[in-house]
Amino acid sequence: MSRKGSPDAPLNIQQPRHRRAYFIKTGLIGLSLLAFVGAAAIAVMPAAPQPTIYQASQTLTLPAELTVLSPSTEHDYLAETRIRRGDTLAALLQRLNINEPGLQQFLTVNQDARSIYKLYPGRSVQAALDADKNLQWLRYNHTPYTEQNGSASAAWLEISPDGQGGFNAQEQQEAPTPNLRLAKGEISSSLFAATDAQNIPDAITLQMADMLSSKIDFIKDLRKGDTFEVLYESYTHEGQEVGSGRLLAVEFVNQGNSYQAAWFKPENESGGYYDFNGQSLRGAFLRSALKFSRVSSTFGTRRHPIHGHWTGHKGVDYAAPSGTPIHATADGTVEFIGTQRGYGNVIILQHHGQYTTLYAHQSRFAPGLRKGSKVQQGELIGYVGATGWATGPHLHYEFRVANTPIDPLSVDLPVQRSLEAKQKEAFTTVMASYKDTLSLLHAPVAPTLVAQR
Repeated sequence: MSRKGSPDAPLNIQQPRHRRAYFIKTGLIGLSLLAFVGAAAIAVMPAAPQPTIYQASQTLTLPAELTVLSPSTEHDYLAETRIRRGDTLAALLQRLNINEPGLQQFLTVNQDARSIYKLYPGRSVQAALDADKNLQWLRYNHTPYTEQNGSASAAWLEISPDGQGGFNAQEQQEAPTPNLRLAKGEISSSLFAATDAQNIPDAITLQMADMLSSKIDFIKDLRKGDTFEVLYESYTHEGQEVGSGRLLAVEFVNQGNSYQAAWFKPENESGGYYDFNGQSLRGAFLRSALKFSRVSSTFGTRRHPIHGHWTGHKGVDYAAPSGTPIHATADGTVEFIGTQRGYGNVIILQHHGQYTTLYAHQSRFAPGLRKGSKVQQGELIGYVGATGWATGPHLHYEFRVANTPIDPLSVDLPVQRSLEAKQKEAFTTVMASYKDTLSLLHAPVAPTLVAQR
C-alpha cells in the first residue's frame, strides 16, 4: 500500500472552487478579446483588387473546301436511339417520341417488317418527324455491315406513311463508305491490349498477327516498348463506323528489328502480302490446312487402323475435333469435290504447274464450292469429319507432284512466284502511296481517318 506523500502515491491536487472559477472567467474574457481583435482586423483589411478582364474577337473566313450546311427541308426533327437489352418495340417508339396510330400494330403483323421482330442490342433505330411531329420515316439499322464475295454492304428496314393512313415497309441496302484509317501504338503488356488502346478492331489485329507470325512469335517475342504503325480499311454508314476491311500495311518494330507487311494484288491474279521490298511473306503452299491441330499419322509405311495390314500412307493425318475449319494450302481450282470410297468426303485442288492437294474425311464442304471454283490460299473449303475409312475425326492431307504423293512435312515446298517486271513497277507505285500515308503518323497531330477511297 502506498503511503500518502510517497513518490508512488497518485497526485491529488485540490484547488479552491473560487480559484477555478477565476481561471474559467479569465479564459473566456481572453477568447472574447481575441475574437474581437480578429473581427476588427477583418473589417479594416482592404479588399483585393479585381483583375482587369479583356475581351477580343476576330472574324474568321471558312476555307473554300468547307461548306455551311443549311437546314433540311425534308424533315424538321431527327431522333435516334440505341437498342438496349430487354427493349420492346413500344419502348423504342416512346423514346423516339413517335405516336402514330396503327404503327405498332403494322410493325407487328406486316411480313415486310419482319426484320424488326429481332431487336439486336447496340443497333440503332432512327426516326424523322415534321414540325407537327408526324412521322416521315422510321429506320431500323439491323445490319450495319456485312461482307459477301468481297463486297461490303449496309442494310436497314425503312417504314414510311403511304399517304392513305397506312404504312409501307421496305428493306434497303447500300454500300457503306470505305475509308483509310491510320494508327500507331506501343506494346506494354500484349498485342491486343495495345491495339485496344488505339481502338483498332480485333479483325485487323488478327490480320497483323497472321501476316507477321512467320517473323514474330506474338506470345514469346513481344517486349515492352515494341511499336507498330498500321494502315487499314474501315467502313462507315451515315457517319458511324460499322466495320473494318483489309489490313493494307503494317510496320512492327520488335526488339529493335523492323518487320513489314503490305497488301498487293497483281493484275488478273489473287492478292497477297509482301514486305516493303516486294518479297512475298508466304510461300506458294502452307505446311498445314488446319490452324490448330497435331499430326496423328505421318507420311510413309504404317499399319492400317481399320484393315490391320501394313501399307503405304500417302499423306499426313491431322487429328482435330469434328467441325474444325479446313483451309486451302495454296491458290487453286477445285478439280474434284464429292465422295471417294476410303477418302469419304474429299476435295482435290489443282494448283499452278503439276501441283495438286487432297483433303479427305470431311464432314461437310464449304457452301458454294463446286468443280471449277477458284479458291485462294487460306480460304475455307470444308470441315474436319470422319467420313470414309476413318476411326475418328481427322484431316487426311496429301501433297502431290505430277499425281505422285510427296511428304509435305519434309519436302521443300515451292516458294511463291516472284513478281514480274510490270508487277514490280505497279507494286512500287502502291508502296509509295502506303508510305506517304503512313508518314502522316509522324505529323504534329496525326490523323486517324485519312481519306475516303
